[in-house]
Amino acid sequence: MNSGRTVFSQLIDFLPTNQFSKCVARYNGDWRVRTFTCWDQFLCLSFAQLTYRESLRDIVSCLRAMGSKLYHAGIRGHLSPSTLADANEKRPWRIYSDFAAILIAKARVLYRQESFGVDLAHTAYVFDSTTIDLCLSLFPWAQFRRRKSAVKLHTLIDLRGNIPCFIRVTSGRVNDIMALDDLPIESGAFYIMDRGYIDFGRMYQFTQTAAFFILRAKRGLDYSWRESTPVDKSSGLRSDQKIVLCGPKTSRLYPDPLRRISYYAKDIDTHFIFLTNNFLLPALTIAQLYRCRWQVELFFKWIKQYLRIKAFYGTSSNAVKTQIWVAICIYVLIAIAKKELKIERSLGEILQILSIALFEKVSLSQVLATNDLKNETDAPSNQLELFDF
Repeated sequence: MNSGRTVFSQLIDFLPTNQFSKCVARYNGDWRVRTFTCWDQFLCLSFAQLTYRESLRDIVSCLRAMGSKLYHAGIRGHLSPSTLADANEKRPWRIYSDFAAILIAKARVLYRQESFGVDLAHTAYVFDSTTIDLCLSLFPWAQFRRRKSAVKLHTLIDLRGNIPCFIRVTSGRVNDIMALDDLPIESGAFYIMDRGYIDFGRMYQFTQTAAFFILRAKRGLDYSWRESTPVDKSSGLRSDQKIVLCGPKTSRLYPDPLRRISYYAKDIDTHFIFLTNNFLLPALTIAQLYRCRWQVELFFKWIKQYLRIKAFYGTSSNAVKTQIWVAICIYVLIAIAKKELKIERSLGEILQILSIALFEKVSLSQVLATNDLKNETDAPSNQLELFDF
């Protein structure tokens, strides 16, 4: 029973606080801190993400209005806009990055049996990036163009549960291909990427690591045909070929054979050409895997719609990265709570409900339960009909 405990404190129970303390100690986050610890900062920013707060003063005013409930929610430090602003400027953002990695590892275990629409025994990832526009005068350190600043989120999504398992926050100037250098390559896994990530030298590293990639090819690829496999054209497939690159540079960067698959998507009237280093899966499965690439776009749309990552509470690089990583922590936390409580609602619905019920003293599972509301007209009533003939 959770009698007398707020929804917020019940939600925080899903966080491994001992692991958070280790992250803080790793970077001396609480060194010479007396009243407002990293844990207080994390809870305040988590509250801001869950309730769509717009500014530091907005966060502090709403939390102060809760009075004695803050202590039982775990927020023990002295609250003020300046204190929270200083914490965002000075506490290392890597504390929250490391803590997000711990939550991600926990969530991936919970979702490892989740289906994503393709019968595949291997792990499948989607890699892409999204750009968050910023004001150049406020964020000069992130200059993207002449009159514009931006940061990029380079994100690797595990298709089982749509859990982000690798994120890099960079300036908008960083080319997407450069993010591949930091990408952890897992042997036997599939990496699905758009045509913007075609770099045959880096793709060859996947082959040497015994990992598989699926890319959408660019036009004008110089290659030589070796052999073809018959395909069922009623499924949308047009060809399944084994090729070798012929360009003077590409043939040197990727000397091994590649598989070229042509596919026509009738529902969107679009013709696709895929390149992969996997020669074992059926061609139609390769096309279906690439269709799953849209999941990363849905993830970007979700976090921009439901979390606070398009407007920031601070202007420094540390403050921006701290806010982004806390937002990722909240996304993964909700995914963990959904799985462990066996909630049927979507993540968006859960977040909307939590935004208005955080400090209610009711059971978390009861708040998030999917109760079917009965239509009032179906209930027996003594009310006479207006036109009762």
